[in-house]
Amino acid sequence: MTQRTVAGILAVPLLIGLWVTAALVPLPYVTYEPGLTVNVLGDNDAGKPIIEIEGKKSYPDDGQLRMTTVYVSQPRPEGKNNLFELMQDWVSDEDAVYPYDAVYQQDETVEQNKQEGAAQMTSSQDAATAVALEELGYDVTDVVVADVSKDAPADGNLEVGDVILRVDGAPVSSSQDVVDAVTAAPEGQPVTFVVRRDDERTTVAVTPDTVDGKPQVGIQVGGQVTTDLPVDVSINIGDGIGGPSAGLMFSLGIYDTLTPGSLTDGKTIAGTGTMDATGAVGPIGGIQQKIVGARDAGAELFLVPPDNCQDALGAPNGDMRLVRADTMHDARLAIEAWVKDPDADLPSCEGAGT
Repeated sequence: MTQRTVAGILAVPLLIGLWVTAALVPLPYVTYEPGLTVNVLGDNDAGKPIIEIEGKKSYPDDGQLRMTTVYVSQPRPEGKNNLFELMQDWVSDEDAVYPYDAVYQQDETVEQNKQEGAAQMTSSQDAATAVALEELGYDVTDVVVADVSKDAPADGNLEVGDVILRVDGAPVSSSQDVVDAVTAAPEGQPVTFVVRRDDERTTVAVTPDTVDGKPQVGIQVGGQVTTDLPVDVSINIGDGIGGPSAGLMFSLGIYDTLTPGSLTDGKTIAGTGTMDATGAVGPIGGIQQKIVGARDAGAELFLVPPDNCQDALGAPNGDMRLVRADTMHDARLAIEAWVKDPDADLPSCEGAGT
């Protein structure tokens, strides 16, 4: 037996060992694959409408507004991806592989991940409801103090969470109302804030400082959904779906359900994006996988958050048209224009610079 033959025989078990190790040892990566899509205008698995309205008449739509999801491999210890599984997703133009730390905390458990996803889903539903009602003309967003700068005039007078009702006697309906009222105050004169704090109305006087020639009291103001909505909206989605990324599609679905006629004109439209109280569409993860899922579900139009545009352009979308959606209002107008004319000039991800 030659030396080469002996070496070959000895190498076989080593090679087998390496392959076995590659097949069994988990690596610190997470896989993304296209997930299911859900028509938010339809019913859930129990036969209950996903969007349920009380307090106002609702209207059916025979088209589809499909929220999209991604199958993400679970956090440790349940989530274990070996080399062969990772290579399969890495070479696919429909799947993706990310470092574990980019998706999960090192000590995050499956249960913690589910709880966080459920909380994010609830928050997204609240924001989606508020934005849809705002689009219909309701005033459902309170103006709140989001931050108070240390040692600023407002420090010790206004508190984070205060709902601003009036400034110098003028009613407040937006953050800009607060800015305008403070800016218009005479130099050295106090500005009177009427706020709701702990369910009680409180009047506070704050004398602005002049910074760069402009009066400032040292607060940041944001929007918060009021607890007393004029319409009761329930979103009956399965427990297995979490996260905030369905906010845009929920908001469009609520708007469509509360308005006569069909927003979709019987067509299938999909999309994704978080939603804040101002109606802005925020970025999500797994945009390419969501586009593939929507394409496979027969969607003809896909709404893309502006911050995801660059990655969306690299997705295999087939004949499905990609439309940039900066806000819920923009998305609604784009859908209305598209159902009237599929070749209409719509906001595009091309040249978005993101």
